[in-house]
Amino acid sequence: MASSKRPRLAVWKFASCDGCQLSLLDCEDELLAVADAIDIAYFMEATRGKISGRYALSLVEGSITTAHDAERIKEVRRRSDVLITIGACATAGGIQALRNFADVKEYTSIVYARPDYISTLATSTPIADHVRVDFELRGCPISKQQLLEVVSAFLARRKPVTPAHSVCVECKLRGNVCVMVAHGTPCLGPVTHAGCGALCPAYDRGCYGCFGPMETPNAPSLSGWLAGLGMDKRSISRVYSTFNTDAEPFREEKERHGT
Repeated sequence: MASSKRPRLAVWKFASCDGCQLSLLDCEDELLAVADAIDIAYFMEATRGKISGRYALSLVEGSITTAHDAERIKEVRRRSDVLITIGACATAGGIQALRNFADVKEYTSIVYARPDYISTLATSTPIADHVRVDFELRGCPISKQQLLEVVSAFLARRKPVTPAHSVCVECKLRGNVCVMVAHGTPCLGPVTHAGCGALCPAYDRGCYGCFGPMETPNAPSLSGWLAGLGMDKRSISRVYSTFNTDAEPFREEKERHGT
């Protein structure tokens, strides 16, 4: 039986692939320690059981893509003391936000045999566009270490400590050779929020921007570097058209070089 003395945790899914929820399950031994300090009252990815009522902490994965979900997130907010969004979908609309630059009706008419059965919004938007969010945890998927830090900070009633610097700093800490300077490989590392440990550059690949824009990124400057590597405007636009395409700095660069 759940202890009434422990805070209740709820994990909610909206339009997403479930990858960020799986990051929580991937915590394994650490998750057991969390479970000793908090009641996991609602988490459909892990259990069919649920406890109704209010939740001390809600983790929300996914973007808002339907009118039904736009109403459902308001109910989640009403029932949550603290609401934290996790992942690129919840914080920036996700890769599905590519619909924001296209005609959704045209897509549905091509993909679905009966498009009249499809009920969806024209846009995919982050949770913060609809309700107040207490903290955003970025990534596609999120870092399980950062997730544990956020939950631990909640239990300790302090502000989470997550990095605000770019992936370039992670590269330097790891001793990576810069793939742009050494190999001419396009890389979003200079404008991307840290959190992955510079995984892709460590294997001589450019950063894809999975963790979204860092604080105060200079994306126009990076675009100038990418042009210097021989990329045309269409190619530069596509670089910003991935997991965090509707995050403001990435969206502006995408639109500046053509959608």
